[in-house]
Amino acid sequence: MNKIINKVFWRWFFFGQAGWNYEKMQGLGYLFSIIPFLKYKYKSKAELISAAQNHSQFFNTNNTMAPSILGVNIALENDTGLEGKNAVTSTKMGLMGPLAGIGDTLFFVIPTTICGSIASYLALQGNPLGLLLWPIFGLIRLAFMRYSVKVGYNEGVKLVGQLSTQLNKITKSANILGLTVVGALIPTVVKAKLSFEFSYGEVSLKLQTIADQLMPGLMPFCVVMLTYWLLGLKGMNSTKVIFILMFFGIASYNLGIF
Repeated sequence: MNKIINKVFWRWFFFGQAGWNYEKMQGLGYLFSIIPFLKYKYKSKAELISAAQNHSQFFNTNNTMAPSILGVNIALENDTGLEGKNAVTSTKMGLMGPLAGIGDTLFFVIPTTICGSIASYLALQGNPLGLLLWPIFGLIRLAFMRYSVKVGYNEGVKLVGQLSTQLNKITKSANILGLTVVGALIPTVVKAKLSFEFSYGEVSLKLQTIADQLMPGLMPFCVVMLTYWLLGLKGMNSTKVIFILMFFGIASYNLGIF
């Protein structure tokens, strides 16, 4: 299994971002990375296709933290197979949000600020030592990623070993975590505010204020529900929905609705 995990890791390290797109973001890179394990696990072509389709869904997290998720999912799927594909998917969706926040802070914001400041200062002083800071950081990041994929796998094995008879509970918990993460993203990522304002004499009342009193983030929620409904229509895909939302946004802005 160590040989398989190493193949999965190096695929992610070199090609995890190669298939990035607006529809599934890192989804294709994730699928490409985990293919060696899927071929090892599933000898039937039908099972392999089913597993590949399950892993081709949307995925997006910090690039450095992704190996730990790959490790956990390999451990879960190695024990449960296709019967546990819902648990595998929900675990992936539930972990990618929190780990993205941690990874962006530890491996982007802080290093960029610290290494960038020190390297700039050394460069101003004519000291070539600043050139070594980024390669050193890259090696530290590589070591962490190598370590995290194995930790993720080991923790996944423990999780399955301790709760192998409670797969439904794992799935339910992971689903709740995933829904919580997605729900929290709606008001922070989707920006939609009503622009209509009612005025009568000295009295002024903004429709957005009323909406906020009913439910904070009501309009972003409505936009997400509209998107969800559109995606369920026959013959609809994400590209068409993007253009529909673009047209809807432009029209709503010019009509003074949003």
